[in-house]
Amino acid sequence: MNPNHANPQPGTGPQAPAAPLEDKPRLLIVDDVFENREILRRRFERQGYHVTEASGGIEALDTLERAAFDLVLLDMMMPDLSGLEVLAHIRARHSAGSLPVIMVTAKTQSEDIVEALKRGANDYITKPVDFSIALARVVTQIERRRAEVKIHQMNEELARTNEALERRVADRTKDLVQVNQQLRNEIEQRERTQATITHLAHHDALTGLGNRLLFHKELGDALSLRQRHGGDLAVLFIDLDGFKAINDTLGHATGDMLLKHLAARLRNTLRESDKIGRLGGDEFAIIQFRVGQPTEAVALAERLIQTVQAPFDIDGQRLVVGASIGIALAGGDYQDSAQLLRAADLAMYRAKTEGRGRFQVFESDFDRQAKERRELEVALRAAVEQDALEIHYQPLVNLQTGRISGFEALSRWHDPQRGQVPPNVFIALAEEVGLIGIIGERILQRACAEAANWPPDTTVAVNLSAAQFQSGDLVAVVKNALATSGLAPERLEVEITESIFLQGSESNLEILSRLGALGVKISMDDFGTGYSSLSYLRSFPFHKIKIDRSFIGDLPEGQSSVAIVRAVCGLARSFGASTTAEGVETDGQLTSIRAEGCTEVQGYIFSKPVPADQIPALLALPPRPSE
Repeated sequence: MNPNHANPQPGTGPQAPAAPLEDKPRLLIVDDVFENREILRRRFERQGYHVTEASGGIEALDTLERAAFDLVLLDMMMPDLSGLEVLAHIRARHSAGSLPVIMVTAKTQSEDIVEALKRGANDYITKPVDFSIALARVVTQIERRRAEVKIHQMNEELARTNEALERRVADRTKDLVQVNQQLRNEIEQRERTQATITHLAHHDALTGLGNRLLFHKELGDALSLRQRHGGDLAVLFIDLDGFKAINDTLGHATGDMLLKHLAARLRNTLRESDKIGRLGGDEFAIIQFRVGQPTEAVALAERLIQTVQAPFDIDGQRLVVGASIGIALAGGDYQDSAQLLRAADLAMYRAKTEGRGRFQVFESDFDRQAKERRELEVALRAAVEQDALEIHYQPLVNLQTGRISGFEALSRWHDPQRGQVPPNVFIALAEEVGLIGIIGERILQRACAEAANWPPDTTVAVNLSAAQFQSGDLVAVVKNALATSGLAPERLEVEITESIFLQGSESNLEILSRLGALGVKISMDDFGTGYSSLSYLRSFPFHKIKIDRSFIGDLPEGQSSVAIVRAVCGLARSFGASTTAEGVETDGQLTSIRAEGCTEVQGYIFSKPVPADQIPALLALPPRPSE
């Protein structure tokens, strides 16, 4: 690249000669994507333009050194020099009037467009390019440039002929008036364009709501007004429940349509004085003014939850999402916009962890809990790095033989400062922060290696998280664990929950089929606690159904639970699958599930989960009587 191009300041370098005024305007199209250049070149040539192409920023600058052009169409994103860098080089040698530059950018690059205009871009068009709009803007800029050149030429001529005939002065003056009027019209159009750009920089293009930048400004203004004149306000932070599953399974176009409809609903739920913004993705925030009591913010949150939960009809599909809402009231330590929004975010997170589809008012204790969660994450990362997680095994007992038929591998974490951390706490955290993949892989490898030392008719069951199905290499991980340990595939059971079908169900079914083809057995864990268990059983031939402990706890007295256990056992038999009852602790529960035809039992009535070195002692115990 020419060294004269390095680090220019817009408008400070020498002005290169302007392109000559020709009947056929000369365009330079700069884009690293060949197809984009070709489409624009053909269409502009059909309109009578002379078009030159450049595949990148360096080539464009070299081309401008060798030839003159009427206008440059400049792509914002290129691999060698960005559009902003190329623009800076151009403006070092050409003013905006002598060589107009129109930026070509994606709709999401609002901040880059604002920066480009600051650096001297004349206008912009967005991808995918609407050619009629592109042509109109090119014509406007070229005509404006030619008008400026014409004015310059006419002024020079006027200076040379100032002492000539008075009638020619009048004619030239009339021409100047017309050209000046044209320039004024173009300047007004530029101002309107600038206003549009300013609006786009502060608003969400999809929903029309204010974006995060505007919301922070409005919240800051509201808090400043509150400090001067008093009054109360609340911030409500809204995060959708179930939106990601819709976006992943039905596509972003459907997700975008849902967000547009939802934004209109939310706007209509608010008072005219309240403010709403889309912070990004499926997150929205509201400023509620004149909040006399917290109950008013709570009432609004309840209305919003009901509003969001009402079904949407998108392209003939009935879609349902939920909302988790955090509420923060201005006052005390929370009078700064960032602090207040963060408080509402923490409250939303609490609402989501407590069951979703609900609201939570921020309490000062949430800060401490957030700090504890961050500290727990740090400790968990250290434990994973040091491979400090352990595996305990809980036996599965065959009700016909009374013998142990296998063990379920359960992860345990003893933290030096916190003691024994409950699995539901650290496993959920691992899923959230992206550690579940490595944890799950290590558990699988270790469990297979240890099970290889057990009697050949003893199986090992390992739980798989829904997050592991998204990694793309789960089948390879299972293959590697079996190959490394030498464990026969039929001795490995993988347990899944219905949550894996909430996202990417087709690809997840394919993964299950590939695991089944290896000879690995597939179990449905926590059956009956999700939303569509029967449809999942029909989609995939599970080898085993595990009856959740929530249905076992009130046996044998709870008649509804008895009916559920009976139905699940019968359902499993009809599908050719076995059944395991989880959480069995009493003789009464054992007798009840045996009477309903359950295949296996798991629970404290036999043994709590134990380290691997205690398994030989358990296997040496005599079989429990089958009756």
